[in-house]
Amino acid sequence: MQFRQQALAKLQSPEELDLPVRLARPQGWLALGVTVVVMAAASVWAVTGSVASTVSAPAILTHGQGSYLLQSPVAGQVTAVLARQGQRLPANAPVLKVRTDHGESVVRTVAAGRVTTLAATIGQIIRTGTDVAAVEKVAHASDPLYATVYVPAENAAAIPAHASVDLTVASVPTERYGVLRGEVKAVDRTAQSAQSISAFLGDSQLGEQFTRKGRPVAVLVELDRSASTRSGYRWSTADGPPFRLDSMTLATGSVRLADQRPVDWLLP
Repeated sequence: MQFRQQALAKLQSPEELDLPVRLARPQGWLALGVTVVVMAAASVWAVTGSVASTVSAPAILTHGQGSYLLQSPVAGQVTAVLARQGQRLPANAPVLKVRTDHGESVVRTVAAGRVTTLAATIGQIIRTGTDVAAVEKVAHASDPLYATVYVPAENAAAIPAHASVDLTVASVPTERYGVLRGEVKAVDRTAQSAQSISAFLGDSQLGEQFTRKGRPVAVLVELDRSASTRSGYRWSTADGPPFRLDSMTLATGSVRLADQRPVDWLLP
């Protein structure tokens, strides 16, 4: 009965069409305004802004020309080892003596460099083409070091010229001495095989290690020089480590990629 009386009262009341209608509360207009401003700012940032990104990959410190594997041109028995590991030799320098069926033969360096590995010992029987030594191509002790970063091939196109690189060196405590600074000097656009990496570094194990996740691209990094550090290179800390760096030292490189606009992520 109560609801019936309310319904009759509703029918008898005027339509009140002359009264203003409130579409939204003031708080609602404020929220709508803030939303519009935020969306406009986000749209402008998506077109004009940029986002930096990096790619991390294994690296190694070497001299710029790399190394080579010295192979015996003859088969026979090693009678003398004429070089020692770590020794710097000129081109055509004697490394081994080998007794063959036709007399004694000398295995010599192909190019000037430093002997990083001696794989032959006195009395060993070797065949033609046997790897007997690894020689790093360096003429002078003052020749600068470079870093070669083996970046996944899919990231190669995004690496700009002179991109900055931070190198975490395996033999240097990062929390104390920081990271080594450098910049990209060249990007080899050809994917590297395990064999090509081994030939450049003079180490077959490294070739397999750097291609474990696929064939990478070699990125040559020029290290920033500094006269105020013991190592001769610039670090993220003021002094860096209190010792010099050796070639064939493993590292991890963080290469800065080309900046991208956020809108590019939405475009095909």
